[in-house]
Amino acid sequence: MMHLHYYPSTAAMVPHILLEEIGLPYQRVLVDRTQNAHKAPDYLRLNPNGLMPVLVDGDLVLYETAAICLHLSDKHPGAGLVPPLGSVERAHCYKWLMWLTNTLQATLIVYFYPERSVAPGNTAGAAEVKAQAELKIGGMLDQLDAELARHGGPWFAAKDYSLLDAYVFTLCRWTRNFASPAARTRPQLGPYLQRMLDRPAVQRVLAAEELSPPFV
Repeated sequence: MMHLHYYPSTAAMVPHILLEEIGLPYQRVLVDRTQNAHKAPDYLRLNPNGLMPVLVDGDLVLYETAAICLHLSDKHPGAGLVPPLGSVERAHCYKWLMWLTNTLQATLIVYFYPERSVAPGNTAGAAEVKAQAELKIGGMLDQLDAELARHGGPWFAAKDYSLLDAYVFTLCRWTRNFASPAARTRPQLGPYLQRMLDRPAVQRVLAAEELSPPFV
């Protein structure tokens, strides 16, 4: 049985959703960040970066959210979470997956932890870093909205639900308390996020992680 090491509302939600979509048995393993469990020696042996998620699949120990998503999707092709290898659609799937993890998610991390980008005690600098990150994220959300408008399909890759949807949903959810317009306020992202909330797999994940509204 696979084991997903997670903490609620982190990037671990992405593979958590995919595991529910695939429908195979797995076990959640809570890594309590409030107790610094992600920095404990046992966890650091799984992921020396001290981050979540980690997927343990037999002898395979895998970290990095995008890598876990690709592994799950490739191992369970019947779930239809990625386009066929070598297809144009697969290439675009890679493009957006890398953009989500390396561009949008990375900027969101700067927004939530601006103090990491300045000297200790530089509160004014941290506030400026956070403000600039929020501006950048706004443009990125506009880019997501424009892509949905471009193809007009119900899911991020147009007509077919894919691993990208779990990633887009999770990162958009992180903007729900933004002072600037959250993802849900955009004309395409708003209805899209509601379609995601209506999926039974997403509902099970929100319940399992014991999250409360607003969900997006």
